[in-house]
Amino acid sequence: MLDRFEDLRTFVALAQTGGFASAADRLGIVKSAVSRRVREIEERLGVRLVQRTSRNVSLTEAGRGYAERARAILAELEEMDEAVRGANDSPEGTLRISAPVSFSIHCMAPAIVEFQRRHPGVAIELDVSDRFVDIVHDGHDLAVRIAALPDSDLVARRIVTIRHVVCASPAYLAAQGRPEQPEDLSRHHGIEYSLKVSDAYWTFKEGMVARPACILRANNGDTLREAAVAGAGLIYVPTFIVADAVARGALETVLDEHVREPIAMHAVFPAARHMPARLRFFIDFLVETFGDKPAWDRVFERGARP
Repeated sequence: MLDRFEDLRTFVALAQTGGFASAADRLGIVKSAVSRRVREIEERLGVRLVQRTSRNVSLTEAGRGYAERARAILAELEEMDEAVRGANDSPEGTLRISAPVSFSIHCMAPAIVEFQRRHPGVAIELDVSDRFVDIVHDGHDLAVRIAALPDSDLVARRIVTIRHVVCASPAYLAAQGRPEQPEDLSRHHGIEYSLKVSDAYWTFKEGMVARPACILRANNGDTLREAAVAGAGLIYVPTFIVADAVARGALETVLDEHVREPIAMHAVFPAARHMPARLRFFIDFLVETFGDKPAWDRVFERGARP
């Protein structure tokens, strides 16, 4: 029976990672062992579960159904283990988390270190990406998202409110002037986040859209910040990305009264009858750590404009 559970873990890892080598890395075994186990499952069932080509691996329809049932069985097994060992007091296991790049750098990394000090039995794998991630398909336990959430079968818990600011370097503002109204942006250079449509990016209160002339687009908030510090133009980003630069005077905020309404950051996770203790503890920790008034916003409460 133990081998059957190992077979299930192996197949789920293959389904989540999309390759024999990456599944082997996740499981800490050799690639040939993954291939052998999958082949033995197919032979036992008499069904092709995986389509193999020279370049990639994909699941058949039967394979997708098998992977879904296997995940459910493993979740039930984990629930039983947690109940027996009293994991409510001492969570254990691995958490696989997806989070945006800049938030991971500035906020998540130090938070994770503190969480693991409190709960050393929890290992964390952090997938850092600004692109939308299908957490069920990719095998994540949790995704951190800063956006309006679409309807889905996922469960969401609010972590913190995210504010945005428009910033530029003092040198840029001295040379080009300080915009006083959103309409003034038409006379300025802008630096945009490329994973968002321009009109959505430059939205102000009451849905007003006012865009500067875009001279640079990038898919990472820290890149935008550094370009703005160098004097390239205006950026419109979450406060946690620019708090340090504003605090040291490398950036100044403008149009403070006109920025769009704050948006919630959520922890998003698959619905399940039983939430693993490590996931529940981690989400509670995020809410406790960041809360309604996160540390990075204190710079702006003191006044970011000279």
